[in-house]
Amino acid sequence: MNKTEQSGDRVIGRSGEQPKDETRKLKNGTRDDFRFSSFEFRTSRSPDLPISRPPDHPISRSPDPACRPLFGRRIAITRAREQAGVFREQLMALGAEVVEIPTIEIRDPGSWEPLDSAIRRLEEFDYLLVTSANGARNFLRRLEACSRPVRDLKSLIIGAIGPATAEEFARSGVKVDITPRAYVAEGLLEALGERDLRGKAFLIPRAKVARDVVPRVLTEKGGRVEVVEAYETVVPQLPAGELQRLFTPPPDLITFTSSSTATNFAKLAGENEIAGLLRGVAIASIGPVTSETIRKLGLAVTIEAAPSTIPGLVEAIERYFRAKTAGE
Repeated sequence: MNKTEQSGDRVIGRSGEQPKDETRKLKNGTRDDFRFSSFEFRTSRSPDLPISRPPDHPISRSPDPACRPLFGRRIAITRAREQAGVFREQLMALGAEVVEIPTIEIRDPGSWEPLDSAIRRLEEFDYLLVTSANGARNFLRRLEACSRPVRDLKSLIIGAIGPATAEEFARSGVKVDITPRAYVAEGLLEALGERDLRGKAFLIPRAKVARDVVPRVLTEKGGRVEVVEAYETVVPQLPAGELQRLFTPPPDLITFTSSSTATNFAKLAGENEIAGLLRGVAIASIGPVTSETIRKLGLAVTIEAAPSTIPGLVEAIERYFRAKTAGE
């Protein structure tokens, strides 16, 4: 990401990616396992409210349209449901009608043993690099399960890809040493600077399927890298006709907060159908990596957030619709 991309969002065109992630309440010091027992799609419209938003929110109560620039705008969000809360509420507070279409189901790995084994051998590593809030959350969860206190991390140099990931560590009292300016894998590598990495051991807990740029570059620089699965993401089951129902009427804008949300949406819609389904719908991306994935699907990116965080994306969406309203 260049300096221009970091300084503000870019309105790119119209089609024809933290920064807090909401998590479940902790129980006995660990996060409850998340499973979809029955997958439910819904909009956040309430029968008592013309546009869904927190009814006691001061912005929601304001009669001034300037305080609710998204009033009358229908926005689809595709984050995993358990992580969509903060994003949804921020959009609703600005007046938007939010349609939730979770395209990701987050699951525990098939086995915890690879991660647990690495945690038992923490003394073998020099660096701990985490590229998602989910990875940080599950790593800390298994740290406790393996009866290791967080103070055992003091000997490690800890790198987090962005503020949402760093905050997961902060909640456990762990200070992150490295956070990049650009919240992408390449930014994390840049943040390592000119350090001599030869012979250094890196532990990277991450999703089952993820970009290989960080481990590949670290290996090229002489590092010893151990990648372990901390979670996996899968495409949820979609009831027949549900996506078409949620797109009636079509949203004004759809948001993608990771490459996985975009590729999974394409799988749900059908790669031959996605262009038609999103015709006339603006597309908002959280950052350059997600934007590249969206373009590979044959779609145009309307908005790209900078910084690549949920608050950055909300601000970019607000700016876009303010400008659009002024031009109407």
